[in-house]
Amino acid sequence: MKKLGLIINPIAGMGGKVGLKGTDGPDIAEKARSLGARPESAEKAATALQMLAPVRDRIELYTCPGPMGEAVARKCGFDPILACKISEPSSAEDTEIAVRKMQDRGVDLILFAGGDGTARNIYDVLGEKTELPVIGIPAGVKIHSAVYATTPRNAGELARLFLDEGGLPVRRAEVMDIDEEAFRLGRLSARLYGYLLVPCAGDLMQHLKIGGIGSEESVLESIAEQVTEKMEEDSLYIVGPGSTTGPIMQKLGLQYTLLGVDLVFNGKLLVADASERQILDHLKDRNAKIIVTVIGGQGYIFGRGNQQISAEVIRQVGKKNIIVVATRGKVLALDYGQLLADTGDEEVNQMLSGYIKIVTGYREELIYPLRS
Repeated sequence: MKKLGLIINPIAGMGGKVGLKGTDGPDIAEKARSLGARPESAEKAATALQMLAPVRDRIELYTCPGPMGEAVARKCGFDPILACKISEPSSAEDTEIAVRKMQDRGVDLILFAGGDGTARNIYDVLGEKTELPVIGIPAGVKIHSAVYATTPRNAGELARLFLDEGGLPVRRAEVMDIDEEAFRLGRLSARLYGYLLVPCAGDLMQHLKIGGIGSEESVLESIAEQVTEKMEEDSLYIVGPGSTTGPIMQKLGLQYTLLGVDLVFNGKLLVADASERQILDHLKDRNAKIIVTVIGGQGYIFGRGNQQISAEVIRQVGKKNIIVVATRGKVLALDYGQLLADTGDEEVNQMLSGYIKIVTGYREELIYPLRS
C-alpha cells in the first residue's frame, strides 16, 4: 500500500480575485476576507483527490486536521490518518510541521495545494537534496514555480500515475518566490529559492515562468498599435497584468497597474487595480472585451496572477471577446505548442478550449490551440 501525504493551505489564492496579489501573512488574509474573498484551495484539492478515487483502497492518506486536509479527504471518500496537530488559524509553521511528520511516516509522495509561498515552506523542510517527490495543486495567486501541475485535475492524475502505476521519471523543479510587498507596489522581484523533486508524465506539470525580454520593445509597441487601433466605442476593456499589456495602456495615455487589472471605457481609466467584484459591477449592461497576455515559459492566459478575471467574468464576456497579446518569440518558445487556462471552473475551461488568435504585432496574428 502506498502512502500519500496531503497538505492544503486553506487561504491560498484568496487574495487573487480581490486584487491583493497574494495572501502571505495573517493581516493580508484577513483583509482578503473583509473584501469578500472566500477560500478556494479546498475545492481545487478536492478536484485532484477525485482523480485518485479508482485507487483509493490502495492508498494510505496522511494529512492535517480540518481545513488543512482532513475535511476534503473525508469528503472525497478517504479515511485519513492525522499526521499532526495544527494551530487555528493555520500558519506556514503548520505546513512545515506537517511535512516533517509526513517524512517520519515514510510517505511516498506529498500532494499539496497552495502557491509559491507554500512551495517555499515545503522546500524549507525538505531541502534541495530530498528524495521525497512532491506535486503542487495550483491554488495560489502567484504560481511561478515549476513544482505545480498544470491544473488541479492533472495534479491528481499525476499522483495516481505515480502511486499506482509507478515507473515515472522524476526531476528537480524550480521553487520560485517573489516579494509580495514589492508585488503590491507594482514591482516584480522574483528569485530562485531552490529545487524540489517532482514526477514527470507528458505535459501534466507546468514550466517555470519566464520573464519578458527588454529588447522586444518595438514589438510590444506594434502590438499596442494594433490593439488600440481596433478598440471599439462604448465597450469596456478589461486589461490584464503584464509587461505586454502595459504598452497598450501607455498608448492610450493612461496610468496602469503593471501587476493588476485595469478597466478602460471610451479611452478613460474607470478603475485601476480592479477586483473581481468591481469588474462584475462594471460589466452590467455593457459590451466588454478582455485583453490578456501569455505567461512566458508556461503558456497560461488565465488562472496565474490574474484571478480577478474570474470564471464568471470570462463567462459573461465570452470567448469571442478575448484578445490575447504576446510576442511571437514568447509564443514559439512554449514547449507544448499550446496555450493553457485554469479558471477553476471546468465549464468555462471547456468553453475556452479550441483555437484562439494571438496578436503578435501590427496586423500580425498567430492561431494557437488552447487547452484547459
